Amino acid sequence: MFRLDADRAVTFCDGLRRRDFLHAGSIPLLGLGLQQMFSLKALGATDKKKTDRNCILLMLVGGPSQLDTWDMKPNAPIEIRGPYKPIKTNVAGIEISENFPRMARHADKYALVRSVHHTAAAVHDTGHQMMQTGRLFQGGVEHPHFGCVLGKLKGPKGDVPPHVLLPRPIGNTGGNMPHGQNAGFLGKTYDPFVLNADPSDPNFRVPDMLPPDYLSAMRVDRRKNWRELVDKEVNKFETSQDARLLDSTFHQAYTLMSSQKAREAFELHREPEQIREKYGMNRFGQSCLLARRMIEAGVRFVTVNMFETVFDEITWDIHGSKPFSPISCYKDLVGPMFDMAYSSLLEDLHDRGLLSETMVVGFGEFGRTPKVNPAGGRDHWPQCWTVLMGGGDMKGGQVVGASDEIGGYPRDTPVTPAMIAATVYKGLGIDIEQELPGAQGRPIPLVDRGVEPIHQLFT
Repeated sequence: MFRLDADRAVTFCDGLRRRDFLHAGSIPLLGLGLQQMFSLKALGATDKKKTDRNCILLMLVGGPSQLDTWDMKPNAPIEIRGPYKPIKTNVAGIEISENFPRMARHADKYALVRSVHHTAAAVHDTGHQMMQTGRLFQGGVEHPHFGCVLGKLKGPKGDVPPHVLLPRPIGNTGGNMPHGQNAGFLGKTYDPFVLNADPSDPNFRVPDMLPPDYLSAMRVDRRKNWRELVDKEVNKFETSQDARLLDSTFHQAYTLMSSQKAREAFELHREPEQIREKYGMNRFGQSCLLARRMIEAGVRFVTVNMFETVFDEITWDIHGSKPFSPISCYKDLVGPMFDMAYSSLLEDLHDRGLLSETMVVGFGEFGRTPKVNPAGGRDHWPQCWTVLMGGGDMKGGQVVGASDEIGGYPRDTPVTPAMIAATVYKGLGIDIEQELPGAQGRPIPLVDRGVEPIHQLFT
């Protein structure tokens, strides 16, 4: 193994592999697949501040029930309306479930889109793909996540990556398809930086980003100099495409690793205990707090997965029987957890002057069946559900679209995942008429031709 701190001289041979360069002492960062992320170039860095917007996407894995959250039908039969009652919000005429009392006090900061639907299979993986990329994956083509597109088009700001995913990627949800959380056909260079740690853990740290405790700044600088000396002796390697990628990788990695600002962004212990408790001392709550810190540090896009699986864990996936969740969890656990974290995030961003430049989008992969099933839960239902959109240039305190009397189908202003994608891109200041480079250089439209954003959100 190649080591920059080796006591003896290092010999290179014709069989040199790129990974042989990716072990700098015991710095774990350079050997854990992050070279793709650090190869980003600052494209579009001259964008005007007026159109330079950030985004926090809360992926509500499992699919929240529209009828028990944000599109209640109190006048429907009991088997439709479910066990919960609506409460008023701080915006006249808008009501949400009693499970979200804090959200009710911040309704002026978000909009409810109550007519989202799609016609693809009612499975989790399909919904994850469509809601995070705007498209269904077909013909072996994986489309890129919104944050990866943003990283491709605008690059990083300063020492931090453009797209961070917290706390871990979506895992098993019953299928074997991709979940739409990477760069797809754009290539691994534009994949998000994945935390892969639980920020609510008392011993939380980010070993993939931070140098070992014993590694002083002086020693880091010395190793960087050693690497530069080695570079001079491997001219043949340095002329290859892999080497050019490595050169960018190394310096971007070094910049992030040695940046005090980047390291401090992940140090949740710097937050007052009162603030941490306000978000909720759980994985999702602390991930939302960390997302706010990421935005403050210059990260353009943060994806927060509320859950990683729907099996043997209490989630939004309320089929009513094991290994899934009962409908009562919306009152006992999932509802309060989301209510605390989401409301605190909106309030915190607003108080810090960041909400006007940061979209906060929350959605699941589908809704739930209007009729309660025999197990007392609700099953998958992509025919109609509600998403939350606010912050940035979007106007809160409004409802877009409406479902029918049982919350089963859009009654007016039907909205598709492609329209959600167009809306996110518009909110980020990205021209939706752009094309992305696909396989063999074939251009792929950012969104399908004719797809429009939800214009009501911006007026």
